[in-house]
Amino acid sequence: MIVTSSSIKTPPPPHPPNPWAASQNPNNSFLPINRRSLLAALTISTTTTPFAHTFVNPMSAQEVAFARGLFQMPPVRLTNRYFLVRAGESEYESIGVINTNPVAKTSVDNGLSEKGRKQAVRSAFDLKEMGACDKNCWIWPSITQRAYQAAEIIASVNGVSRSYIVPEYSFLDARGLGAYEGKKLEAVSEVYASDTLSPTIKPPPIDDGTPNESVSDVFVRVIQLMSILETQYSEDTVIIVSPDSDNLTILQAGIIGLDLRRHRELSFAPGEVRFVDTSSVPTYKQPASAVYKCLKPPNCN
Repeated sequence: MIVTSSSIKTPPPPHPPNPWAASQNPNNSFLPINRRSLLAALTISTTTTPFAHTFVNPMSAQEVAFARGLFQMPPVRLTNRYFLVRAGESEYESIGVINTNPVAKTSVDNGLSEKGRKQAVRSAFDLKEMGACDKNCWIWPSITQRAYQAAEIIASVNGVSRSYIVPEYSFLDARGLGAYEGKKLEAVSEVYASDTLSPTIKPPPIDDGTPNESVSDVFVRVIQLMSILETQYSEDTVIIVSPDSDNLTILQAGIIGLDLRRHRELSFAPGEVRFVDTSSVPTYKQPASAVYKCLKPPNCN
């Protein structure tokens, strides 16, 4: 067997001894971690890392405010184009009865009446005339029967695939009117009279599962909905189909900066369509808490 110099592997030279380690730990015993040394080491490692500046410089307050998904009313901006549609008349509405219990929202009786179907067809053609789906669109209806039926009609008239219908299961439920459930539609005027006093006043409660929602309760829901839409889509067209008027009036009031107590002034008729015009959105102003600092709390006058 011939052994050449190239076949002989020379072992790597041993590491030079560390005199500091020998002097500090001559018996090679386990030493407890010195917190000051550890912090100093971490400080050195972060300051020498080439990417450290991405962690040292946090986002400014303005950058955080403009981050997508942090939706506020009035909005700083809208990244999508929105159309608001109230579904046509329901079977319950055709006989003049209030029905807002979410347990029954998918029942046949909550579907469109004959008049309601005609109203939905009209709203579909209104959207077509407005060019809502010329470059495709997403349709977001409440899962409530009449709203989803209206969405299907809108999709059919505008040539939109059913895969672009996205049912919303809770944020677009009809406003729960509590003890007014089952009463005549005319009784809802009492609810709106309370709304003008304060957005936090709730209708009287009931024990059949119908929620009793104030304007503020609905406002929270529609903000959550818009947060999803503004995060999920970008420069798209979204058609929001609500089973009632209140979801849409409270949403529109928030967008344009109208006092929520006056949301009823923006009432939607069954089958009505509105485009959310971004020019109606007021210029965003920083809240007082962002510009005013209290130097000696609680004395801040």
